[in-house]
Amino acid sequence: MNDEMSIESYLAAGGVLSNPSNVPPRYRAELMTIMASFVDSALAGAAGFVDIINEGPGIKSRMAAARIVLEKTANADRVLQVMGDFGANTERYVDHHPWTARLDRDAGLDQSRSKHDRRLAVFNYPLEGWADAVVMNLLMGRAVAVQLAELSMISYQPLAEAFRSIQPVEAHHARLAHEGLARLVQEGDISMLTESIHYWWPRVAISFGTDASDKFVTLSALGLRHRSNSDLRTRWQSEMRGILRELGLDAPEPA
Repeated sequence: MNDEMSIESYLAAGGVLSNPSNVPPRYRAELMTIMASFVDSALAGAAGFVDIINEGPGIKSRMAAARIVLEKTANADRVLQVMGDFGANTERYVDHHPWTARLDRDAGLDQSRSKHDRRLAVFNYPLEGWADAVVMNLLMGRAVAVQLAELSMISYQPLAEAFRSIQPVEAHHARLAHEGLARLVQEGDISMLTESIHYWWPRVAISFGTDASDKFVTLSALGLRHRSNSDLRTRWQSEMRGILRELGLDAPEPA
């Protein structure tokens, strides 16, 4: 970085940072929010899936589900270690939040965070059986893929590297969900699967956040965002419609 260039100008020009001591206060605050949201979402998602493991149809399905729980927890730890560089207590962090806490199944849509932690709102809702969990994990797995593609370009290099290492793990989880849903289509009740799709679709959609332009402009100037929430959501919707169509399932009609 040029000695005469401010950090803000450096970031706005596409620069990257690699040391906690170099980051300005606003950048640190926004970076910590991004990391906490990912960690809390991964831990809450893993915790919610634990109770579903023994509902898997057969030993291989249960082993795959247990592996997903383990790997999502490990992904949270990768990002938590970066948070530790900024002073987060990585040893006690996971003890401070009720990761299994959920709203009622029929609770209305709410974009707000949990009062307990910074998980994405979709992880405030409970799973209802194996098929419902498979549907949710496919929809959210593809959303995570879109979000990680964005996060892997973040301007804080150690975090970008952590997200890049997480990408193939989460992609594998989405593939497992895709395979699982294909089996359920062949064996199960299409109307039940469609009901789950229509339940989770809007809840996953709100995980991309609002379309407030001011926030995006701020994060973009810091190199913490590159594509808008609306762009990411549209990409996810397009990809999911194609996947569901191939499986012979219907996605909700565009609002």
